Formats: sequence, structure tokens, C-alpha cells
Amino acid sequence: MEQRLPNSWRMTVNDKNFIQTALLSDLRTDGRGPFDYRNLTIQFGSEDGSSEVQLGQTRVMGFVTSQLVQPYRDRPNEGTLAIFTEFSPMADPSFEVGRTGESAVELGRIVDRGLRESRAIDTESLCVVAGKWVWSIRIDLHILDNGGNLVDAANIAALAALLTFRRPECTLGGEDGQAVIIHPPEVREPLPLIVHHLPVAVTFAFIGNESRVIVDPSHFEEAVMGGKLTATLNTNGDVCAIQKAGGEGVMQSVVMQCLRIASVKAADITGKIRKAVESYKTKRDLKKIKRHPDSVDISKDMEKPELKIEKTSARQSDDMEIESHSSKKDERSLRDSKHKAVIGGPSSWDPYSKVADADELKASLATQAIASPDQKMDAMPPEQQQLNVMDQSLRDADASPSLSVAARAGEEKNKAKTLLDAMKPKHKRKKKNLSNSDGS
Repeated sequence: MEQRLPNSWRMTVNDKNFIQTALLSDLRTDGRGPFDYRNLTIQFGSEDGSSEVQLGQTRVMGFVTSQLVQPYRDRPNEGTLAIFTEFSPMADPSFEVGRTGESAVELGRIVDRGLRESRAIDTESLCVVAGKWVWSIRIDLHILDNGGNLVDAANIAALAALLTFRRPECTLGGEDGQAVIIHPPEVREPLPLIVHHLPVAVTFAFIGNESRVIVDPSHFEEAVMGGKLTATLNTNGDVCAIQKAGGEGVMQSVVMQCLRIASVKAADITGKIRKAVESYKTKRDLKKIKRHPDSVDISKDMEKPELKIEKTSARQSDDMEIESHSSKKDERSLRDSKHKAVIGGPSSWDPYSKVADADELKASLATQAIASPDQKMDAMPPEQQQLNVMDQSLRDADASPSLSVAARAGEEKNKAKTLLDAMKPKHKRKKKNLSNSDGS
């Protein structure tokens, strides 16, 4: 009697016959077609280089780490790439703790062969000091739930983790210039890996005597299959690796059919991986953005109104010159136009122009036009009023022709006085008037 492990799982004969009979009619137990994939979901962890892939009921987690090691003697300028798998009894009762089974060894070899032999990772860029220090990339694949087709799920998890992984930047320093200095992420931005292409693994299962071919076999279908074939291809259609397991033979035409189907599935899966990676990178970049308040330059804001004032003053001087040279016939039209301009809209440089009211401006202009000469005298400064009173008293006191002529001359001089003369002290103006009267 064959010895049976207590934690092993086997399918009954009736279940096997049911699955094989359904595949003859191109039907599968989960409702898929012969060449349909299960739903694929790719998620990423909080740290770079961690991913979790769910393919139907199959769940695989991948982690990528790096460390500085000495290179191989035959390849002193290239880094290394290693893949380790871990099968937990929580994923499948047939997995044993601390013991690497055939399925674990086969899974690691298929994923490693697809990445290493296809030269998907640029290992020469991992060299720090030729012959002394290179970066060693390690990929850990943890099987969380075995729902069938572990190879494809593990391969997708490894690719997604490699695309999001970033190694720390290092430089050479020290006294001899050969000491390696590893910079933390806070000092220098980590560097991503150089990935030339994405080799995607697609697994086919052969079931029954007629070798019915299906894609992405489930856990129940793997129990009844006679053999399987895993083809690793990229989006360009290049075949990176082929793995044939099982004792059942496969014809050449069937293999070519599988490669054509695998090229289509690889392109579809590559698009999903890149889309998930781009969304992850976008979220990561948004977390690093630090927003600062915009600084306001006060000097520039203060210069702008000064330029506007100069322009408006130049316009006002031009208007004054036009009014002085205009004829008497056009005075009324200019006065009306000026009155309309004042009433219409205020100048652009006045900061209080938006608050002014048109009715108030009309009222102020009307009061200025009706103002009497006495009001104008009151509006003058007190020194100018006193000067006008003194001139009037001199005219009344002396009625002789000589004094009248001197008074007229004084009036003409007073009319020709500028603003600077009006600002002189009071005693100087008195002395000047007395000297003029003595001389006459």
C-alpha cells in the first residue's frame, strides 16, 4: 500500500472525470474559456520593492533587497541576481516547513531563467568598483495562497517588485579614493534598476488523452493534467525561456500554437504591470511634494504705480499745452470735453478712483464755478492775503501820479512773482517793498 502523507490533498476519480469531460466541450469549472486568464490584481506595499499579486485564488508576495558583495571572478564588472522562494503551509497543506520541495525548486529556476538568460536586468550598471564591490539583487517570493499556476503569479510579482525597487546611491571617497560611501535616501535620491524588457511567463496545461490545451490552470486542473509548458516571452515576441514538465509528449504544432498565444497574453500582462507601476510612482511622487507660500516682492509692486503716475502726468502736461495754444473759439468745446472726461471715468493710477461717485464730482464742479472772489481770497494763504491788503492801502493813501505809477509797477511785479517768492519770510518782503517806495 502506498504511503500517504497526512497533510496531502488528492482529487477523487469522479472529479477528475468531470473536469476532463467538460474540457472536451471547451468548458472549465470556473466558467472560463480554454485560453482565458483569471482576474489579475497588482498591489504595492509602503516600501519600494514590495509587491503583492493575486491571480484568481493564487496570491504571491515579492520583496527585492540589495547589498554590496564581491563579484564573481569570471565577471568582475557585473552585479548578481538571486531568487529565493518560500512555501508556507498556510498556502497549501502539502507544503512543509523548512523543507524545499520539487515545486519550490522548479518555481525558482523558471523565474530565474527568464530574468537572467534574457538579460532583462542590466547587471553591469550594478558595478561600483570593478573586481571589488558590486550590488547583489535578491528577490524573495512568498507563496501566500496556492490557487494554481504559481509560476505566472510569482513571475509577475518579481517583475513588479523590480520595477519599483530603488537601490541607494554610493560614491567613492576616503584617503585613497577607494572607500565606498553609501548615502541614505535623505541625502541623495535612490536610483532605480535598469530594466530593458519584461519577460512574462505564460503556463499551459495538457489534459486528457487528446492533449487539450488550456491557459492558466487552476488548482483542480493541475491535479488532473498530464503535463505543462511554461513559455517566457516579452512584448516584442522574443522567446526568453521554455520549460516543459510532465511525462506526456507534445507535438511541434502544439508548441508553436502555445507560443503564439503566449505572445498575446504577455503583451496584455505587460500593459497591466506598467499601468500599476505608473500609478504607484505617481502616488509616491505626490507624497514628496512640499508646498511653500509664494513670496511677494514688494519693490516690484511699488514701482508699477510710479510708472503709471509719470505717464498720466505726462498726459496731463500735454493736455495743458494744447489748452494754452488753442484759440478762443475752441475753449468752450475743450471745456466741455474736459468736463465729460472728469465726470466719465477716473484715471487708472488713482487708488481711490473706484470709490468716487459721478454725482459728487458734478456737484463739486458746479460749486467751484459759482464761487465768489471773496471766497477765493479766503482760500488763499494768509501771507498772500496780507500782501494784497498792503497793496490796496498804498493805492488809497497816495493819489499822486508818481505813486500810482510805482504802485502799478509793484502790482506787475507781484503778478510776476513765483511760488518761491511767496514762500519767503515776511520781514524780507517788507524790506523789499520799502526799498521800492524810497527809490520812487
